[in-house]
Amino acid sequence: MADSADVDLAGLGIVQFGFPGELRDQLVGAVLDGSKTSTTGVVADYDHEGEALPEVGERGVVVDSDERAVAVIETTEVRVVPLRDVDLAHALDEGEGYDSVAAWRRGHEEFWHSPEMRAAMDDPDFTVDDDTPLVLQRFRLVADLRGGKS
Repeated sequence: MADSADVDLAGLGIVQFGFPGELRDQLVGAVLDGSKTSTTGVVADYDHEGEALPEVGERGVVVDSDERAVAVIETTEVRVVPLRDVDLAHALDEGEGYDSVAAWRRGHEEFWHSPEMRAAMDDPDFTVDDDTPLVLQRFRLVADLRGGKS
């Protein structure tokens, strides 16, 4: 991992895991301790936000709930698959303590069907099902930007 002084943040996009609060803090902590090396997004969310899907080699600045830059990650793999095809390795590498794909799915559906997600999607009835296209992203921690940590 690079020293934070050796990482150029200019031009890097912002990476936000979940919404600010307890979940984001948990996810950012898992990125920083190395237990989170994958994440999942809904293609419809990227479309709604007008954002391109992540690309291999792309780097981004991870922010915490206070919008402070705490890390730089680099995308190492991107797959678009229907929800039904999420595999156990991906679920485990999310670093959230899931021990099965079923547990991973329950946790993610709870998030995707939450009032916050539905508000973010401007759709009070937003839902996912087996056919919903997801973005499965793997990444590596490039730099820990917290002072004195590297």
